[in-house]
Amino acid sequence: MAFSFGAGNTAKLLRIPLYAAGVLATRLIPRTRDRWVFGCGVGIADGALALWEVVAAHGHPAVWLVDSDRDARDATERGIPWVWKHSARGFWATARARVVVVTHGFGDVNRYAVAGAFIAQLWHGIPLKRVGIDSPATVRSDMLPASRVVRRVLGVLYARTTRRISLLPAASHLVRGRLESAFSLTDGQVPVTGEPRTDVLSQGTPAARRERARDLVRAAVGDMPTPASRLVLYAPTWRDGAADPAVPGATDWAALTAVLDREDAVLLVRSHPLGSGDYAPPGPTARVRAIGSDVLRDATPILPALDALVTDYSSMAYDAGLVGVPVVYLAPDVADYARERGFYGQYEDVAGADYATDWAGATRQLAEVLGDDTVHAERSARSVALSTVVHAHRDGANSQRVYRGIVTSARLPHSAPDVRSRRKP
Repeated sequence: MAFSFGAGNTAKLLRIPLYAAGVLATRLIPRTRDRWVFGCGVGIADGALALWEVVAAHGHPAVWLVDSDRDARDATERGIPWVWKHSARGFWATARARVVVVTHGFGDVNRYAVAGAFIAQLWHGIPLKRVGIDSPATVRSDMLPASRVVRRVLGVLYARTTRRISLLPAASHLVRGRLESAFSLTDGQVPVTGEPRTDVLSQGTPAARRERARDLVRAAVGDMPTPASRLVLYAPTWRDGAADPAVPGATDWAALTAVLDREDAVLLVRSHPLGSGDYAPPGPTARVRAIGSDVLRDATPILPALDALVTDYSSMAYDAGLVGVPVVYLAPDVADYARERGFYGQYEDVAGADYATDWAGATRQLAEVLGDDTVHAERSARSVALSTVVHAHRDGANSQRVYRGIVTSARLPHSAPDVRSRRKP
C-alpha cells in the first residue's frame, strides 16, 4: 500500500498522547551504559546493517527491532538477535538502549521510547529532492489540509523531534548543509564521515563487486536470457503515494523491448517501496523483470552489476558514479515536482540539460548508452564527476568512521574488534 505524508502526519497528530506517555516513561526507565537497538525502514538492510556488522564485531550488546515475519526470518538467518518492534519487549529494549540506530525515522524502532537515547540517524540517500522541514510535503496532513495552523504545528513538532538526533553522518560538506537544514541540526551533529550504506560500493575489486552484485540480481529475479546479458535498472523515486507519471504505454514498451532485445539487455524495474505504478509489459518478455523491495530489500549493493541506470530524482544517481554506472534521466514532471517537493539547487545541475521527459526520449538515450562505447564512456564520466562532488569518502570505511563517532560522542566503552563475534553475512 502506498504511503503519503498527509495520512502519516494525521496519524502522528492522533498519537500525541502516546508520545507524551513515552517521554514520561523514558524519564523513569534508566538507560544502560552500552546497549544498542537497530531498526530500518526497509528491513535488515541499508546503512543500519553495515553499521551492525561493525558494532557486532566490537562485541557491543545489540538487538534489531522488526515488524514483519520476513524481517524476523532475515535477522535469524544472519544470526542477529531481534524482538518485535511494537511489543512490550520492543518498547523496553528501546527505552533501555543507550544508542538507537535508524535509517528512515524514529518509527524504525519503537517510536514511543526514543527520548533520552543517543540517536544515530543514518538516513537512506543523498537528497536531491528537498526532504525534512525543507520540503512542503513534510507538513501536509489529511486533517484540515488547508489549515496553516495545522501545517505550522506539524513544522514545529517535526523540528523539535529531529533535534533529538545526536548524529547524522553526511557524505560530504555539500550534503552536510542539506541535512542540517532539513533536520534542524548543527555542524556537530552532522559529521562528514561518509554513509555506511555505500561501503559495499567501495570494498573489494571492481570485478569482485560486479560478480557479487550479479549474483544478488540472479537470486532476486532468476537467470538472465544469456550469461552476458547486460542489466539496466529503472528506479523512479517516491511521489507521496501517487502513481509514477512515467509508466510506459504500449508504444513505449514496444520500442524499449526492441532496444533490450538488440543489445541483449534486461530492464530491472524497481518501483519505490512506498509508491505505486504498474510496470507490467503488455506481452510476455524475458527482458523486463520486477525487482521490488519484496524480492530485494536494498538496491545499493546491485549497482556494480548495472550497465546503465534510468531514474528521475532518486539518490541512486549520486551513488551510481561510485562504480561508474552511466545514468539516463527520465523526468516527465520536473516543474510539478519542483513545486510540490522542491530540489536542492536546479535539477539540471544533476541531470544536465539533456534529460528525457518521456520514454521515447529515454529509450533513444538508453540505446546510445548500450550501443555506443563512446557514449557509454562519456555518460560514465559524467556519473563519476557528479559522485565526486557529493561523496568525500570512497574507501569502504564509512561504517568504521560512523562507529567511532558514536562511541566518542556517546562516551561508550570501546573495545577492539573480535572477528569471532561477527554475525553470519
